[in-house]
Amino acid sequence: MVPEDEADDVRGFLREHAIEFHETRPSRWGISHGGIWISEDADFPRARRLMDDYQAARQARARAAHAEALRDGSAETFADVLRREPAKVVAVAVGVLFLLALVALPVVLLWKAGT
Repeated sequence: MVPEDEADDVRGFLREHAIEFHETRPSRWGISHGGIWISEDADFPRARRLMDDYQAARQARARAAHAEALRDGSAETFADVLRREPAKVVAVAVGVLFLLALVALPVVLLWKAGT
């Protein structure tokens, strides 16, 4: 569940540092998302350090890009999403309200049973 460029970067730095890995593909029905796995347990600490460094750098780039988008006005806003996909926004709002009602239902039923 990561962008392909990120998966390519991870494969690249693992190959660059001679860390053996294998991949699993996402399942057909979405039960598992697939992944990149370190083949040798002994390589895990080094791979973890490389991954931590990579993620910190990627996070810094993403935050800088978002800050730039906010400055130049190109960042996506809720209003942009509402204009582009009104049915999806309404469906999500209805879903949230339904779930809130479902969570509140036991409280309401217990309250009415006690009176």
